[in-house]
Amino acid sequence: MFAVIETGGKQYKVNEGDVIFIEKLDVADGESVTFDKVLAISGDDFKAGTPYVEGATVTANVINTGKGKKIYVMKYKPKKNEKKKIGHRQFYTKVQIEKINA
Repeated sequence: MFAVIETGGKQYKVNEGDVIFIEKLDVADGESVTFDKVLAISGDDFKAGTPYVEGATVTANVINTGKGKKIYVMKYKPKKNEKKKIGHRQFYTKVQIEKINA
């Protein structure tokens, strides 16, 4: 059984027991979070929502919140002696999918 959920402007295909990294949520570590924006769900039969499946939820347990690896962005303008190096670390929330409720 799998589900497709939407959170943080992105879509994720999840199974029970999966550990995924999603955009940062304002939830403390160890708490439970419920995703109600379920786009599709598969079990005995496949259900696709318009845009969301009615009554379907996915519950997950928050493992931790942190920052990803640093990425570097270089801005450069030729013939102007202009360059700028920028670093960025994206916040994330690591969750484990507990149950898919259809």
